[in-house]
Amino acid sequence: MRRLLLAGILRRASSSPSSHHHLHLVRALSASSPLPASDADLRKYAGYALLLLGCGAATYYSFPLPPDALHKKAVPFKYAPLPDDLHAVSNWSATHEPDSLPALHDALAAAHGDRRKLRPLGSGLSPNGLALSRAGMVNLALMDKVLGVDAKKKTVTVQAGIRVAELVDALREHGLTLQNFASIREQQVGGIIQVGAHGTGARLPPIDEQVISMKLVTPAKGTIELSREKDPDLFYLARCGLGGLGVVAEVTLQCVERHQLIEHTFVSNADEVKKNHKKWLSENKHIKYLWIPYTDTVVVVQCNPPSRWRTPKFTSKYGKDEAIQHVRGLYHESLKKYRTKAESNDPEVDQLSFTELRDRLLALDPLDKDHVIRINKAEAEYWKKSEGYRMGWSDEILGFDCGGQQWVSETCFPAGTLAKPNMKDLDYIEELLQLIEKEDIPAPAPIEQRWTACSRSPMNPASSSQEDDIFSWVGIIMYLPTSDARQRKEITEEFFNYRSKTQTNLWDGYSAYEHWAKIEVPKDKDELAELQARLRKRFPVDAYNKARMELDPNKVLSNAKLEKLFPVTEVQHEK
Repeated sequence: MRRLLLAGILRRASSSPSSHHHLHLVRALSASSPLPASDADLRKYAGYALLLLGCGAATYYSFPLPPDALHKKAVPFKYAPLPDDLHAVSNWSATHEPDSLPALHDALAAAHGDRRKLRPLGSGLSPNGLALSRAGMVNLALMDKVLGVDAKKKTVTVQAGIRVAELVDALREHGLTLQNFASIREQQVGGIIQVGAHGTGARLPPIDEQVISMKLVTPAKGTIELSREKDPDLFYLARCGLGGLGVVAEVTLQCVERHQLIEHTFVSNADEVKKNHKKWLSENKHIKYLWIPYTDTVVVVQCNPPSRWRTPKFTSKYGKDEAIQHVRGLYHESLKKYRTKAESNDPEVDQLSFTELRDRLLALDPLDKDHVIRINKAEAEYWKKSEGYRMGWSDEILGFDCGGQQWVSETCFPAGTLAKPNMKDLDYIEELLQLIEKEDIPAPAPIEQRWTACSRSPMNPASSSQEDDIFSWVGIIMYLPTSDARQRKEITEEFFNYRSKTQTNLWDGYSAYEHWAKIEVPKDKDELAELQARLRKRFPVDAYNKARMELDPNKVLSNAKLEKLFPVTEVQHEK
């Protein structure tokens, strides 16, 4: 069985504003390519040997590695920073890895008795480090089995530590797959439902809606079986429970028949999008817009099942090399400006993907607005030459190359109903783009906009009791393409300025709330109090805290972020 090895934080990159610290997370093992047993044993015994070195090993995992450390098959983590109080995570220190339901039950019971922290940790992919705790964590990487498939009912029961990619592989032989996917496939199933992750498609709900029953292991009440029939109120609350109500150990998911999709990518503009938006939302199973700041370019990506009556032409007017040529040209031109002529003849450039080239370009001057605008315009040109169709299985088509390391803030807000979209989703984008230009924000592309149907999980940002409600999700980003500490600090400051202006000017007017895996907790006490009050307007915080105190009165499953978002009063604790 594959063992997850979180090698933790190997390099502290910089100090950011308000005591934020950006960290590089490096995973020593690629989740998508398990090690052979012999390699795993060698790594295990090597770990034991390191333990015998005592403080030498501790030093190795607590302090920065040299810049050439990436030769050790480590893969840079592609998302935003983790909490500033975290230095290392390893499965031989504070992270427990039970391999069975009884072992998980015993671990939580012991932590409850000792009043010791044991925060549930999935794949560690939440950009804000929602699942992390220095005091202690529990990871279900060894609980990654498929327990049963009911092909007739199209359901699958799994241990919650299985990764989405592995689950999809296992379902293939049964002719099944998941209804929808997020941009990546490396999440553990337990983690992806707990934070309200989502794909796109106005008829398709967030991923927690695929859960029809689950086993929740709690510190105080042991293992609880939940479903729509068994304790439905707690079931819906716990489906998107942020790891605060219990550790999701087993999940039964509603699947769909395995199917292919045809992806149609084309370039449009704001006026054309407005004219067609209602029709596109209704007619396309999956749809997203990629808005490119400082241009009138909108990349539209539509995905639908193949039609026997209409077969699109799959040949593109331009080849991949032609599509990316303009970006390569800008890179060579920019190198001459920012560095030396000799460096502009880098032969490696021809081997880089578009997102890798974009990172290289941004690294030259990441906060110069004019430079970012040139890159955005080159990206617009790239997409114009990448228009066309491609067909594949749904789990292959719905993925998306998110690019390199980045800060990200994603908000969710109501967009009317599928029958009557209120068009506020496009108003939001229009105001956002105007704000970017007005404030001279060096905003890179894309601003990704997606849609989902509603969720019945009350803690999901897309929760609603009205079944036909739809929600829009909008993500803003700033890439961290450089290892230079000063530049990373400056990018971090600029991103939080970008996010702050978006929050001040847009969030309240559109009832927008951040994705739980991307929400940031303010350091300022007054700002924190405002956030706590704001969360109370949208989510059943009292019901959530009441359930927390019943299932986890000693706050075994909690961490600093959860406590700040949902503080429990002494009265609530005593009850």
